[in-house]
Amino acid sequence: MATRTPPARAWVLPLCWAAVLLDGFDLVVLGTVLPVLLREHVWDLTPGTASAVTTAGLVGMMIGALVIGAVTDVIGRRKALIIAVISFSVFTALCAVAPSAAVFGLLRFLAGLGLGGCLPTAITLVGEYAKRGRSGSATTTIMTGYHVGAVVTALLGIAVIPALGWRAMFLIGAAPALVLVPLMIKFLPESESFLAAERSAAPKSGVRTLFAGGLVRTTLAFWIASFMGLLLVYGLNTWLPEIMRQAGYPLGAALSLLLTLNVGAVVGLVVAGYVADRRGIRPSTITWFGAAAVFLALLSVKLPSAGLYAAVFLAGCFVFSAQVLVYAYVGRAYPAAGRATAMGAVAGVGRIGAICGPLLGGSLLSAGIAYPWGFYAFAVVGALGAVAVTMVASRPGTEPAEAVDVPQGARA
Repeated sequence: MATRTPPARAWVLPLCWAAVLLDGFDLVVLGTVLPVLLREHVWDLTPGTASAVTTAGLVGMMIGALVIGAVTDVIGRRKALIIAVISFSVFTALCAVAPSAAVFGLLRFLAGLGLGGCLPTAITLVGEYAKRGRSGSATTTIMTGYHVGAVVTALLGIAVIPALGWRAMFLIGAAPALVLVPLMIKFLPESESFLAAERSAAPKSGVRTLFAGGLVRTTLAFWIASFMGLLLVYGLNTWLPEIMRQAGYPLGAALSLLLTLNVGAVVGLVVAGYVADRRGIRPSTITWFGAAAVFLALLSVKLPSAGLYAAVFLAGCFVFSAQVLVYAYVGRAYPAAGRATAMGAVAGVGRIGAICGPLLGGSLLSAGIAYPWGFYAFAVVGALGAVAVTMVASRPGTEPAEAVDVPQGARA
């Protein structure tokens, strides 16, 4: 007889989705305000110093992602996620009153610590509570929050910056935590695998999980793929408006293209989850990286307006979903006890790519060759991501995440 979804389980996806939405805000907010900061010479900012400020936040995200596995082993995934949301929301709000580029960069670093821990923890929780056979769709569904946040931020940038200034963007982005955090405290359940480990008092395997049982090649392949995927995500979201301005488009059109990119991301995520659950996670991930490379290369060509928006939309469909499919693949490639550590490590190493993306874009802009050479460079990165995924080793003995149901004690 079918059973109803337990109330605690029903809260996992919406609460984690909302947390990831706020993470998505952070993904795009610098892309919306950097053209203004550069045009108005705020703090005498240049493309080089803007890249340094961006890098500070990304370094914080990298550190947060790398340590989150150890943190969740001690305090659990529920508490870790709540603390992460509180942390990045407070420091994001403080960015609105930053008096200098140095302070702004420091606040971005501190916010990055929480942001880096948020995404892998939320993905792991949602994957654990996903219905049987739906782990791919569950991962891509939660990541729609990431890009809904990015779309909302791009829309806010168009409406808010001219009226209220760039500082208002950071206050608006932090405000939803005032509602989300109390809801998480009241309704978000703890990870069942964490509770089971606590009851059994089993020793923590930690990072050894990443390299045990023939997983060395798989771990390295995932690290490379995640590096390439996040290089694309952050490089494009940080610098696409400015690259399009270099190509001769006005700021409003450039921000509209950023919006189009992230609308494409949301659509791509829905399609990617469906395809991955039915056609397989491995071929889907390879295909998505390859298609991303094709459409990024196409952006280097001068297109009529409709063709340009279509190419940007399709690039968004594949670029962002490719990285999310990497996360879904990680959830199926490692044993249950090691998934949080594996997800944190893959996200953390990927953050190095996230640092390199804005640096690459900033360097090309400083050299005056961001258009069209930036798109050629990004296309090569997408192709390398596809190659990396082909190197993930097949492990028939590994139990796929989608076959792991919620433990008996969690069912109503």
